[in-house]
Amino acid sequence: MKLIVATTERDDVTIVTVSGEVDVYTAPQLRSALEERIAAGHTALVVDLQDVGFLDSTGLGVLVGRVKAVRKVDGWLRVVCTNERILRLFAITGLDQVLAIHDSVEAAVAAGPTELLEPDVSA
Repeated sequence: MKLIVATTERDDVTIVTVSGEVDVYTAPQLRSALEERIAAGHTALVVDLQDVGFLDSTGLGVLVGRVKAVRKVDGWLRVVCTNERILRLFAITGLDQVLAIHDSVEAAVAAGPTELLEPDVSA
């Protein structure tokens, strides 16, 4: 299955909407889209995974890597996800303690920089 990545802006926040499957073959596309936004100075990011049916360890690595990148420039990254399988993956890997996960884009945007669940992931 192919991956579709689209970006929009809302209240100085870049929303990256992802659809499809994020795996070893498609994760580079997601990484590239996020890196382009960060390079353009957009460091308040919401990654909407509502239309993602599958996420593997490569996709998790992309998210963790971009959290590190935006934190270096005092930015933040939030994830929107309600898919139980993907949420379980975040919990099993402990990334639910690293990534701020919300159930809607509105909640993620509203949380802004005040909700800093992300512990130091610089290791």
